[in-house]
Amino acid sequence: MEKDQNNNNEEKNKEVNSEASDISSKKDSAGKDKKQILPEEKIIELEDKLTRTFAEMENQRRRFEKEKEDAFDYGGFTFAKEALNLIDNLDRSKQSLENDENLKNTDALSKMLDYFNIITKDLLSVFEKNNIKPIESINKKLDPNLHQAMMEIEDNQKEPGTIIQEIQRGFLMKDRLLRPSLVGVSKKSSKNPENDEKNKEKMENK
Repeated sequence: MEKDQNNNNEEKNKEVNSEASDISSKKDSAGKDKKQILPEEKIIELEDKLTRTFAEMENQRRRFEKEKEDAFDYGGFTFAKEALNLIDNLDRSKQSLENDENLKNTDALSKMLDYFNIITKDLLSVFEKNNIKPIESINKKLDPNLHQAMMEIEDNQKEPGTIIQEIQRGFLMKDRLLRPSLVGVSKKSSKNPENDEKNKEKMENK
């Protein structure tokens, strides 16, 4: 009896030890899995941060390059804008001389206007060498990006919205607007031509 009991106890101990060994092995296995998962997640996280850092550095480089190009291309933008006053003053002076009754149809006026035209032409040439060009306006359709309408002028010969008068020249510096052209645009006459013809016929019949 005693021997049988001892055998039973040994078997139970073996079973317990076996279960403990299985549990320990599972724990070790789980631990190994955790050790394998954590480094992979960390690597992915670091790779993501590195990618973001490189992307940010590239964006900063591009911004710097763009700012450098703009500084080179448009560094004189403010100076150029103010220099347009020279053109305006020349145009006003010419207009003033042309409207002077004492100078009309005189050789003196003709010579002065020639001088003004030479100076204006030279100025425009200097501007053009620095990528500053006047905006074409007359007979062009009004473009809000380039022109500013200051008045409407009745003209049935032109399509409505066509520029028929330039009040002040506009200029571009490369593809950037220095200032818009101030213009007058055409509009249809408020009078109805058909009614005018009918009224004319009635007057003739009377």
